[in-house]
Amino acid sequence: QVQLVESGGGLVQPGGSLRLSCAASGIHLSLDTVDWYRQVPEKKRELVATITSSGHTSYESFVKGRFTISRDNAKNTVYLQMNSLTPEDTAVYFCSPFSYPGIRGQGTQVTVSS
Repeated sequence: QVQLVESGGGLVQPGGSLRLSCAASGIHLSLDTVDWYRQVPEKKRELVATITSSGHTSYESFVKGRFTISRDNAKNTVYLQMNSLTPEDTAVYFCSPFSYPGIRGQGTQVTVSS
């Protein structure tokens, strides 16, 4: 059974940091391209960052220089380090392996507020 579990979200003040985790069971994230997305209610989800199986990373312009995507293959986990957070980063964040587009975890809520 394929399962994704996102964690690490929470309430943080503007300028703060969080590290999100995407842990998988039933699939090998190390063999796949993995995206982090975010979604705000009543808005379309937006891509945040991507990491390929070879470790190549890419970022949307609104997070470039602030967020870092990485992976720990031994733990079958992909991370999203988020620094210099702003209220505009408030959203539910979830990960998505390219080979399993229909699989989605519960996401993790990130709230940036003073």
